[in-house]
Amino acid sequence: MSVFDKRASEIEHFQTMLGRDRGRLAVALDRITAAAVLTGQHAVYCHRAGAPGRDSEVPAMDIQQISRELCDAKELIQSVMEQLREDSAAQGKPAPRMPLL
Repeated sequence: MSVFDKRASEIEHFQTMLGRDRGRLAVALDRITAAAVLTGQHAVYCHRAGAPGRDSEVPAMDIQQISRELCDAKELIQSVMEQLREDSAAQGKPAPRMPLL
Protein backbone atom coordinates (compact mmCIF):
# COMPACT_ATOMS: atom_id res chain seq x y z
CA MET A 1 0.00 0.00 0.00
CA SER A 2 1.46 3.36 -1.00
CA VAL A 3 1.73 6.40 1.24
CA PHE A 4 -0.87 8.08 -0.95
CA ASP A 5 -3.35 5.37 0.06
CA LYS A 6 -2.34 5.16 3.72
CA ARG A 7 -2.32 8.93 4.26
CA ALA A 8 -5.00 9.96 1.74
CA SER A 9 -7.09 12.10 4.09
CA GLU A 10 -4.05 13.79 5.64
CA ILE A 11 -2.58 14.52 2.19
CA GLU A 12 -5.90 15.86 0.94
CA HIS A 13 -6.25 18.09 4.00
CA PHE A 14 -2.80 19.65 3.66
CA GLN A 15 -3.03 19.95 -0.14
CA THR A 16 -6.30 21.83 0.27
CA MET A 17 -4.70 24.20 2.78
CA LEU A 18 -1.27 24.64 1.19
CA GLY A 19 -1.44 23.47 -2.41
CA ARG A 20 -0.20 20.21 -3.89
CA ASP A 21 3.55 20.53 -3.40
CA ARG A 22 3.60 22.25 -0.02
CA GLY A 23 0.82 19.95 1.20
CA ARG A 24 2.79 16.83 0.37
CA LEU A 25 5.90 18.30 1.96
CA ALA A 26 3.88 19.10 5.09
CA VAL A 27 2.76 15.47 5.32
CA ALA A 28 6.37 14.32 4.81
CA LEU A 29 7.47 16.69 7.56
CA ASP A 30 4.81 15.27 9.89
CA ARG A 31 5.99 11.72 9.15
CA ILE A 32 9.61 12.68 9.84
CA THR A 33 8.55 14.38 13.07
CA ALA A 34 6.70 11.22 14.11
CA ALA A 35 9.80 9.15 13.34
CA ALA A 36 11.95 11.56 15.37
CA VAL A 37 9.58 11.22 18.32
CA LEU A 38 9.68 7.43 18.12
CA THR A 39 13.48 7.54 17.88
CA GLY A 40 13.60 9.78 20.95
CA GLN A 41 11.40 7.39 22.88
CA HIS A 42 13.59 4.49 21.80
CA ALA A 43 16.70 6.40 22.90
CA VAL A 44 15.32 6.53 26.43
CA TYR A 45 15.58 2.74 26.62
CA CYS A 46 18.73 2.16 24.54
CA HIS A 47 21.72 3.71 26.28
CA ARG A 48 25.38 3.00 25.73
CA ALA A 49 26.87 0.44 28.03
CA GLY A 50 29.15 2.16 30.47
CA ALA A 51 29.79 2.91 34.07
CA PRO A 52 26.66 3.96 35.93
CA GLY A 53 26.40 7.72 36.01
CA ARG A 54 29.02 8.13 33.31
CA ASP A 55 27.75 8.12 29.71
CA SER A 56 24.84 5.93 30.74
CA GLU A 57 22.42 8.71 29.79
CA VAL A 58 23.76 9.01 26.23
CA PRO A 59 21.75 7.16 23.56
CA ALA A 60 23.49 4.54 21.45
CA MET A 61 25.46 5.90 18.49
CA ASP A 62 23.00 4.56 15.91
CA ILE A 63 20.12 6.33 17.66
CA GLN A 64 22.14 9.55 17.76
CA GLN A 65 22.86 9.24 14.02
CA ILE A 66 19.21 8.53 13.18
CA SER A 67 18.16 11.58 15.19
CA ARG A 68 20.66 13.79 13.37
CA GLU A 69 19.54 12.49 9.97
CA LEU A 70 15.87 13.09 10.79
CA CYS A 71 16.63 16.65 11.93
CA ASP A 72 18.62 17.28 8.74
CA ALA A 73 15.76 15.96 6.59
CA LYS A 74 13.28 18.19 8.43
CA GLU A 75 15.50 21.22 7.88
CA LEU A 76 15.74 20.50 4.14
CA ILE A 77 11.98 20.05 3.77
CA GLN A 78 11.30 23.23 5.73
CA SER A 79 13.67 25.16 3.47
CA VAL A 80 11.88 23.88 0.34
CA MET A 81 8.49 24.81 1.81
CA GLU A 82 9.75 28.30 2.63
CA GLN A 83 11.24 28.72 -0.86
CA LEU A 84 7.95 27.65 -2.45
CA ARG A 85 6.13 30.21 -0.31
CA GLU A 86 8.59 32.95 -1.31
CA ASP A 87 8.33 32.00 -4.99
CA SER A 88 4.53 32.20 -4.82
CA ALA A 89 4.71 35.60 -3.13
CA ALA A 90 7.15 36.87 -5.78
CA GLN A 91 4.66 35.86 -8.48
CA GLY A 92 1.95 37.84 -6.72
CA LYS A 93 0.17 34.75 -5.46
CA PRO A 94 0.51 34.69 -1.69
CA ALA A 95 0.70 31.10 -0.52
CA PRO A 96 -1.57 30.04 2.31
CA ARG A 97 0.07 29.76 5.69
CA MET A 98 -0.29 26.91 8.10
CA PRO A 99 -2.46 27.93 11.04
CA LEU A 100 -0.61 27.98 14.32
CA LEU A 101 -2.11 25.56 16.80
